[in-house]
Amino acid sequence: MDASPHYVLDSEEVVFPSRRKREDGDMDMTPMIDITFLLLIFFLVATRMSTDATVRLPPAQHGTAITANDSAVITLLEGPGERARIYLADGPVDGQLLSGDNLAGQEEQIVAYLQEQMNQQRKQRVLIKAEAEVKHREVARVAHAVGQVTEQLYVAVLEVQ
Repeated sequence: MDASPHYVLDSEEVVFPSRRKREDGDMDMTPMIDITFLLLIFFLVATRMSTDATVRLPPAQHGTAITANDSAVITLLEGPGERARIYLADGPVDGQLLSGDNLAGQEEQIVAYLQEQMNQQRKQRVLIKAEAEVKHREVARVAHAVGQVTEQLYVAVLEVQ
């Protein structure tokens, strides 16, 4: 005789009990979506947003080494507010601080300094040294003034060891 269970009805018909239906292997994604949105909200709230984020220049990968002795140096340091303090030499100790908020006047002073350095001191290049906190627009403004005198402009970067 057969070992499987079966039932006999009045009509001598063999009926097997129905098997339990298998549930689909699908997962309910709603809790996972809820957790994803909670994490997103957490990171949005916990992240500090800085309105005056500075751009850190990457270390130099390729470049040419130049000496400050052969170059007219202009140094830009972080200043009050949005403007940089501009020194016409290598740093605040040796350099002349450009005065005033008159941007055109500062540009004229830079051009005069560079013409003197190129003609009398026989400097061939211009080297801009700028702190990382100095806004790019300040460096671009100085670079524009340098472009009126020469095309030999170099920007100081950190050397990779």
